[in-house]
Amino acid sequence: MKSNEIAVGLDIGTTKIVAMIGRANEYGKLEILGVGKTKSLGVRRGVVNNITQTIQSIQKAVEEAELNSGLKISEVVVGIAGQHIRSLQHSDYITRQDPDKVIEEADVDELCDQVHKLVMLPGEEIIHVLPQEFKVDGQPEILEPVGMYGVRLEANFHVVVGQISSIRNIGRCVKSAGLDLSGVTLQPLASANATLSHEEKEAGVALIDIGGGTTDLAIFKDGIIRHTAVIPFGGNVITEDIKEGCAIIEKQAELLKVKFGSAWPGENKDNEIVSIPGLRGREPKEISLKSLSKIIHYRVVEIIEEVFLEIKNYGYDEQKKKLIGGIVITGGGAQLKHLKQLVEYITGMDTRIGYPNEHLAGDTDEKVKEPLYATAVGLVLNSLNRKEKGILAGDTKVLRKKATISQQEDDREPVSEQEEEALPSEEIMEARHRANRYRKNIFDKWFDKFKEFLDNAE
Repeated sequence: MKSNEIAVGLDIGTTKIVAMIGRANEYGKLEILGVGKTKSLGVRRGVVNNITQTIQSIQKAVEEAELNSGLKISEVVVGIAGQHIRSLQHSDYITRQDPDKVIEEADVDELCDQVHKLVMLPGEEIIHVLPQEFKVDGQPEILEPVGMYGVRLEANFHVVVGQISSIRNIGRCVKSAGLDLSGVTLQPLASANATLSHEEKEAGVALIDIGGGTTDLAIFKDGIIRHTAVIPFGGNVITEDIKEGCAIIEKQAELLKVKFGSAWPGENKDNEIVSIPGLRGREPKEISLKSLSKIIHYRVVEIIEEVFLEIKNYGYDEQKKKLIGGIVITGGGAQLKHLKQLVEYITGMDTRIGYPNEHLAGDTDEKVKEPLYATAVGLVLNSLNRKEKGILAGDTKVLRKKATISQQEDDREPVSEQEEEALPSEEIMEARHRANRYRKNIFDKWFDKFKEFLDNAE
């Protein structure tokens, strides 16, 4: 990450909206400059249902972040999630016309573009195409086909689909709040970047992000995202159950859940009681902590079993799909007492709580390191990476020109052996590596079209 670049992540959730400003320090770690957090009004289960309230909530969070940092926010990277998001696996291939030429980025782009032509349900649109692994003339398990010879290029894809109207509504709210949209990313991917290590992604890990309205799942294996899912239940349904079961108001139910709630009812004794102030002129209400834990336990078990079903659908019990890294729980719901033990009991998998401190600077405020800020931290990282990608893309062109690997961006003729031998091998490898690493992916192209739509919308 490039030092002194300012980046902003905007996490639009069901219960809260967080605006976070950060930059990379001289050691490449993320330094948080300001955070704004406000109650989310107008969003239900990750989907905007009141444009005006959502705009006002965004503006409040942004104003608070600006006040804390002394900086002015102009553009943000926004996370998308919600119950409308779904994913599917798809395989596709192309037959190349000239087998005497090596496979180029244009061939990979053509294959990805072909996936975008899949027919979806009415109102749905493909928003993310993630190549899993490639095959060249039947040779499997190829992670990077560029530079190889072959006629038939095929790949397995993880395709993320969403209701385009829901995504456009979020974009419209951001723009109406006076902000430019510099990027859109899936919230579970952002949370994963903030909480998971490279080793965990390689070994195989399932990230469970328990938010207010939804629970997001992202499974990684061999460093590649393999499965995503959105469960339409989160912390709010637990609060609702407490409210109904204890006959109290929502504010009291949320406070009870946070201060005294536990996912494991066995730890509470029958005589443990908490007193809740009654409504105007009424007697205080006494709540048994054992009863409270039972209410929470039953709903959490339901959520975890739904997530575990998705992990089973991925096929985690197959030898090649083993999740050695186990499960990582993050999001606001991860702070529920004894949740880790319950998840381990239900799934039989090693579990830890995911704190977003993987890339944070050492002097970061402890509050920012809480799981509920995982998505916001991940979005800031995503924004910094986007900015770095734009800078390094320019560096790549210089390197390519210097190394004569390609004549121009649209005319990538290979150099002769004599020319290549005359260049330092490290320079050639660096140019190739960076050119490949930072090539514009299919999601960036989709985002460009999406941004153009927002700019032209009345």
